[in-house]
Amino acid sequence: MNSHRTYFELYISLVFLLVMRCEAIDTTIGFVSQPLNQSNFDIQKPYDVPLQQRYSFSNGVHKLWVFKTDKPHSRTSKTSPRTEIRIRGYDYASGVWQFEGYGYVPRETTGVCVMQVFGSNPPHATNTMLIVKDTSLYYYRRTVILSNLYNKWFRLNVIHDVDRNTVKVYIDGVLKYDGAGRRGKSHYFKCGLYSQKDGSSYMESRWRDIRIFKRHD
Repeated sequence: MNSHRTYFELYISLVFLLVMRCEAIDTTIGFVSQPLNQSNFDIQKPYDVPLQQRYSFSNGVHKLWVFKTDKPHSRTSKTSPRTEIRIRGYDYASGVWQFEGYGYVPRETTGVCVMQVFGSNPPHATNTMLIVKDTSLYYYRRTVILSNLYNKWFRLNVIHDVDRNTVKVYIDGVLKYDGAGRRGKSHYFKCGLYSQKDGSSYMESRWRDIRIFKRHD
């Protein structure tokens, strides 16, 4: 009898945890929004083409695109092609920080990182990467963050607790990843497109309502 009760209580606890995990929350409670303007958005794009050939900003939407055959963002870089928004003015080395933005990825875009928490100790360069592969968005290539990704807007919140070395990823207010990040001396947020080895010939993402938050101490 006691064993049946124990199993029942365990089952109820697991159901409760699953329900809580699927419940949308306001991730910004307890955080303070930081002021942002266009000067905080540093657009990194292939060095040999004009900005307007890889980026546009209209009606509040940042549209970024890149080709697999593009050059890197500087003549001396040996990295893959990118068109990314690098958030300036909010590099951080401690505390709890949060990125929020509404993202959109068109169909046929694959094999590309669309959001990064940059900064990690060697041999890695990033704390967090969200990668589009086929029809899904992944935390690196290990955990599915969002299935059936294409052609729809989604709200992305990424919370990085530097001191505890944890990262939480939310889609539309629902927790999708909660685990360890990669430690580094300094970090900052990026979104857009950073091609991977299996990237499609053309890649595009769109972003709007980008905000940066810091947890109130």
